Amino acid sequence: MSNIYENPLITRYASKEMAQIFSDDEKFKTWRKLWIALAKSERELGLNITDEQIEEMEMHAEDINYEDAKRFEKELRHDVMAHIRAFGLQCPKAKPIIHLGATSAFVDDNTDIILMYRGFQLIKKKLLKLIEVLSDFAIKYKDVPTLGFTHFQPAQLTTVGKRATLWIQDLIFDYEDLEYRLKNIKLRGVKGTTGTQASFMELFNGDEEKVKRLDKLVAEKMGFSNVFDVTGQTYTRKYDFILLSVLSEIAQSAHKFSNDIRLLQHLKEIEEPFEEKQVGSSAMAYKRNPMRCERMASLCRYVITALLNSSITSSSQWFERTLDDSANRRIVIPEMFLTTDAILNLYLNVASGLKVNMKIINKHVMNELPFMATEAILMECVLKGGDRQELHEVIRTNSLKAQEVIKEGGENPLLNYLKEDERINLSDVEIDNILDPKKFTGRAENQTIEYIENVVKPLLNANNIEDVQADIEV
Repeated sequence: MSNIYENPLITRYASKEMAQIFSDDEKFKTWRKLWIALAKSERELGLNITDEQIEEMEMHAEDINYEDAKRFEKELRHDVMAHIRAFGLQCPKAKPIIHLGATSAFVDDNTDIILMYRGFQLIKKKLLKLIEVLSDFAIKYKDVPTLGFTHFQPAQLTTVGKRATLWIQDLIFDYEDLEYRLKNIKLRGVKGTTGTQASFMELFNGDEEKVKRLDKLVAEKMGFSNVFDVTGQTYTRKYDFILLSVLSEIAQSAHKFSNDIRLLQHLKEIEEPFEEKQVGSSAMAYKRNPMRCERMASLCRYVITALLNSSITSSSQWFERTLDDSANRRIVIPEMFLTTDAILNLYLNVASGLKVNMKIINKHVMNELPFMATEAILMECVLKGGDRQELHEVIRTNSLKAQEVIKEGGENPLLNYLKEDERINLSDVEIDNILDPKKFTGRAENQTIEYIENVVKPLLNANNIEDVQADIEV
C-alpha cells in the first residue's frame, strides 16, 4: 500500500496496454526514434552525418540512461535538453549532431501525436469489438417486444433489439469520426523554432526544396504521410481539441448506454453482470446495484468535461507559442485516453454479460398494452358495425376506471372490463388477438435486421475484429 497518491486510472481502471502507450518510457523512446529519423533524413539530404553516428544512436535507441537524464534535468530545468545530454553520453560520436536544427517541440509535439495515434488504434480495436457484441445482442432480441419510453413514461412498444441498434448507431458515428482522424492525422514535422524552418534553411544553405523534403522524410520514417503545412513553434493546439473530441464523443455514447441500463435495471428488465460473491451494499445485503454502469457514467463525465481544457488551451495561446499549455497537456491528453480505455473496458464487460429478464419485460408490456390497444379495439368494433362515438365513450369510461385501480396498486383491469362490457361487440379471442404485443412494434424487428445487415456487418467485415479482454478486476 503506497503512502503517496496513486492515479486510479493506473491502479484500478485503465488497461495495462493503454497505460504503456502513455508511459514515460514510450515517450522518451519515441524522442530517440525521432532524433534518429532526423539524423538519417539530414544525412540523406547531404549533411555531414556518418553511418557510424547513426549506428551509435540506433544502438542506444531503447536503453535509456534515465539516471543521467534525471540528473541533467535537475540541473538544467529542461527535460528535452536533459535527454539530449543523456543520449550524448551514450553516443559520444553522435553527440554533435543529435537534435541538429530542431527545437523542443520537434520531439514533444511529434511524440504527442504519435502516442495519440497509437492510443486511437487501441480504442478502435475495442470500439469494433463492442459494436460486434451489441449487434449480436440486437439480433438475438430483435423481435422481443418491450415498452418504449419517452420522458421515461411508457410510450409505443419497440423491441429490445431495436433499442440496442440506437446504442450501436451512436458508436458507429464515433467510429467513423475516429477512422477519419486516423486516416488524416498529421505530424508537426520539422519546422524549427518559430515554424519558419530558418535553422534548416541555414543548414542546407538556403535550399528550400531540401528543407521541404526533410519535413516529409522524417514523417515517413516515423510511419506518417501527412505533416502540418504551417505551425508556430508548436502545432496549433486546436488540433488537440479536434483529436480529443473523438474521445468525448465515445464518452457521450457510453454515458447514454449506461443510463439506459441503470434505468432498465431499476425496472428489473435488463441487468448488468453480477458475480456470485459480489456485494451490492455494505448495509443492504439484498441489493444488486448497477455499479459498473455507474462507474461508466462517472468516468464518461470526466472525459466529457476534460475536453474543456483543450478548448481553453487552444484559445489562449499567444502568437507562435506560450508554455502555459505544457503542464495541462501532460495531464489531459494521457488521462483522456486512459479514461476512455477504461470506459470501453466497462462497456464491453457489461454488454457481453447483459441479463434480459423476459418475463418482467412482458409483464410490463401487458400492464400498459391495453391502453395502447384501445384505438385498435375501437377501429375493429366499428368495422363490425359499432357506433364509433358510443364505443369511444365506452372505452374512455372503462379506461378511467382501470386507471383508478392501478393507482391503488392493482393490476391493469382494462382488458377484463372491455371483455365484460356487452357494448364491445368483439369476442374474447378477437380482443386477445388484437393485443398481441408484436402487432404494436411497427417495423422494429425489420429495422433491426436491416440496420445490422446493411450498416453494421459491412463495417465489421471490412475490419479484423480482435478479441478483447474486458475483465473488471475491482
